[in-house]
Amino acid sequence: MAFPSAPFALWSVSLLTVLFTAAVHSNTSFEDDPLQPMTSDETVPVGGTVTLTCRVAESDNSSLQWSNTAQQTLYFGEKRALRDNRIQLHRSTSTELSITISEVQLSDEGEYTCSIFTMPVRTARATVTVLGVPGKPQISGFEHAVKEGEKVTLTCTSTGSKPPATLHWYKGDQLLKGRPQVVETVDGNPTYNVSSELTLEVSASDDNTLITCAVNHPSLTLGDKRSEQALRVLYSPNVVIHPESTLPREGEKFSLRCVGNGNPEPTIYTWDKKDGGLPLQAKPDGAVLHFLMLNKSDNGVYVCHADNGIGSSEGEYTLLVQDEARNITAMSTTSGVDHAVIGGVVAVIVFILLCLLIVLGRYLIRHKGTYLTHEAKGSDDAPDADTAIINAEGGHSGAEDKKEYFI
Repeated sequence: MAFPSAPFALWSVSLLTVLFTAAVHSNTSFEDDPLQPMTSDETVPVGGTVTLTCRVAESDNSSLQWSNTAQQTLYFGEKRALRDNRIQLHRSTSTELSITISEVQLSDEGEYTCSIFTMPVRTARATVTVLGVPGKPQISGFEHAVKEGEKVTLTCTSTGSKPPATLHWYKGDQLLKGRPQVVETVDGNPTYNVSSELTLEVSASDDNTLITCAVNHPSLTLGDKRSEQALRVLYSPNVVIHPESTLPREGEKFSLRCVGNGNPEPTIYTWDKKDGGLPLQAKPDGAVLHFLMLNKSDNGVYVCHADNGIGSSEGEYTLLVQDEARNITAMSTTSGVDHAVIGGVVAVIVFILLCLLIVLGRYLIRHKGTYLTHEAKGSDDAPDADTAIINAEGGHSGAEDKKEYFI
């Protein structure tokens, strides 16, 4: 019996549809089947590109096909079936069909199907997970400077994350612990908004310190998105007094300068002296105390008070005036050492010269005695002085006679 052509065609299409639908929803695994397609799940952030790959171990010349979450055919072999320019063919062989989806959206998330039209039809599924990229965190709650010792509460918020992002607080490089974060769903959107609060009791050292809120999420590299807030702290001044000279001298001019490091800078300075009032020669001029002429009576402890409206602090300096004679001695100490060296050298030279003079004198005295001894030769045996003179003269005469004799 022959069937009409049109009803037969409808019957054939319906049968194929039933078989295909049953195969798509089948979870049967063919571990030993070389024609069983193999796929893998993929994760991609919003705006990224995902590659879907389907492979079989062997080929029987049947075509592979990719379908989307709505069971619409994307590619059948090398032929595009859905007009979506975001979807492109990556590779097509007898054993592989790979496609790419660019500019991925949250709506692209779901289960994709790879099929090979054998008898029966074999399928494999790949789940695409789309990550909602969190927005840059925003810090609120700090609009004005706060005084030291007060508390400040900061709130950090990030939107559009999927799954919910995690927020971290830092003070400089130090990790801080905030309150447990709050996660809120977004109507009509599968993303989440997250927020976290941090409460700090600030001190003077916190002024200009950076407080950072950083987002941690699988779609981001750690530290990719963060916001910073510089703290502004008002604090009392820290007072230090700097002298004009480290060696204040009697009779000279001198000054002390009061430096108050605070926020804001001090505007009011007052000076006084412990155990008595300021000397008549000491003239305060704001942060500077001038001494027109130093005197030993100016010795003592001077105090500077600095006020910046937040608080008042004081610093001390002990003044010890040096008298003029001591200064001269101190100034000549170095040159005195040089003079001592020179004096020592001169003394050595004089000593050597004296030694030479003594040796030379002794030498001359010895030679003079020898000359006199030869002069009086022949007079040693004389009984008296007259005889000695005659003998001496005779000796000279004899010598002359002897000389004449030989001549």
